[in-house]
Amino acid sequence: EKKIPFDTKKVKSTMSAPNPSSTGLFINGQRETGQDVRIGNVTAALAVANIVKSSLGPVGLDKMLVDDIGDVLITNDGATILKSLEVEHPAARVLVDLANLQDQEVGDGTTSVVIIAAELLRRGNDLVKNGIHPTTIISGYRAALKAAVAYIKREMVVNIAELGEEHLVNAAKTSMSSKILGKEEDFFAKLAVNAVKSVKMTATAADVAGYEAMGGTAADAMAKSGKERYKYPLSAIHILKAHGKSSLESHLIDGGFAINAMRAAQGMPTFVEGQDGQPVKIAMLDINLQRHRMGMGVQIIVKDPAEIENIKKREMDITKERIRKIIDAGARVVLTTKGVDDLCLKYFVEAGIICARRCNREDLKRLAKASGGRVVTTMADMEGNEAFDADCLGSCDSVREVRIGDGEMLYVYGCKGHGASTIVLRGANEYMLDEMDRALHDSLCVVKRMLESNTLVPGGGAAEAALSVYLED
Repeated sequence: EKKIPFDTKKVKSTMSAPNPSSTGLFINGQRETGQDVRIGNVTAALAVANIVKSSLGPVGLDKMLVDDIGDVLITNDGATILKSLEVEHPAARVLVDLANLQDQEVGDGTTSVVIIAAELLRRGNDLVKNGIHPTTIISGYRAALKAAVAYIKREMVVNIAELGEEHLVNAAKTSMSSKILGKEEDFFAKLAVNAVKSVKMTATAADVAGYEAMGGTAADAMAKSGKERYKYPLSAIHILKAHGKSSLESHLIDGGFAINAMRAAQGMPTFVEGQDGQPVKIAMLDINLQRHRMGMGVQIIVKDPAEIENIKKREMDITKERIRKIIDAGARVVLTTKGVDDLCLKYFVEAGIICARRCNREDLKRLAKASGGRVVTTMADMEGNEAFDADCLGSCDSVREVRIGDGEMLYVYGCKGHGASTIVLRGANEYMLDEMDRALHDSLCVVKRMLESNTLVPGGGAAEAALSVYLED
C-alpha cells in the first residue's frame, strides 16, 4: 500500500483562496464573488434602463432599431425595444424578462418598470457600500412595498362605478400620451373604450376567483354585493392593418369581423345577406379543396385504357361530393386556410357562394369564436365516411367584400357567437401601422384592467408623490 505525502501548506493555501486550476471545480471559468459582482450587475441593469429612459413620457423620443438584415423598427414601447436587443449579461436579461412580463400581464408601463427596478438596484448598491447587508435592504424594500400597496388600497383607490364613462377615456388617453397616437388621443381613446366594451362577457366562477386572488377592495365589494362579474377578453378584438388614408380614418366594426382575404373568383357575389330572418352560415375549413390525388407510393396497374378516364373522373367527383356536402349543410360563405382548385371554384360560383382561400389560420379561429362555429380540419366521421356537420357553421347577418387600400377584405357583420370586434387601422406605412398597433394594444389593456378591477387611482404622478410622502413619514 502506497503512502500519499500530505503537505499541510498546500491544503491551507487551497482552502483560503480556491484557485480554480487546482480545485478542479471550474472548467475554463472564473468565479467572482462579493462587491465586484454586485457593482457589475447594477451597472448592467442601469445600462439597460438608460436605453429606454429617453423614450419615457410625453416628451420621450422614439427609437429606431435596425437588425442584421436591415429591417427597421421604429417604436416607443419599452418591451419591444428590449425584446429587439441582444442582451448577454444575466442580470440585465432579468430586466428584459421583467418588461416582457409586464407587457403580458398588464400591457402598459413596460418602460417605467425597468427604470424603477434599475433605480432601486442603484440605491440599494449605495446602501451596501455604507455597510448595510443586502438581505436587510431586500427586507426593507419588501416592507415598503407592503406599506405602499396597503396605503393605495386604503386611501387612494376610487371605485369606477361611482365615476362616469369619461374616466375610462381619460385613462386610455394617459396611456397614449407618450405614443404615436398622442396627437389624436381623443379619437383613439374613444375607439379603444368602445372596442373593449363591445367584447363584454359574463365571467365564469374561475375568473372571479382569479380576480379575488389579485385582491382589491372592489373585488371584495362586488363579491359581497353578489353582482354579476364581467370579463373583457382582448383576444376577441382583432386588429387589422391596412395601408393608405390618415390614421383618423381608422374605424371599429362593432360585433363584426374583418378578414384579410378576397373572393377566389370574379363570378362570386360581393355581398351575401340573410334571407327571411335566417342568418348567413359560414364554413371555416382547414382542408384542401383541390382535386383529390392518390396517396404517395400508390401504384395502379390498368389493363383497360377506359379505366384511366374513370379514375380521373372519380378523383374529381370525390372533391365534388365534399363541396356538395358543405353546400347542402347551408353554407353561404366558405373560408379555407388551404387552396381551392379552379375546377372546384366552379361549383361555388354556380351556387352563388363567396369562397376565399389561403386565409390566416389564427384569423379563422377567432372568426369561429366570434360567429359561434368551429374550424373543420377533417370531414371524416366515426364510420369512416365523409360528412359535414351543420353545427360547425358559424352564423352572421351579412358578409361583404370591401376594397381597402391596395386590396380587398371580407367584412363579416353581426356575428352571432361571443362578442367580437375588429379595429381596422389606417396609416401611411408599415412602421406607422405597427407602432399604432402597439400603442392601441397598451390602451386596450389599460381599459380592460380598469373595467375588470373596477378601480382607479389619480394620475399625473399624484399617486407616486403621495406614496413618497407617506413612506417618508
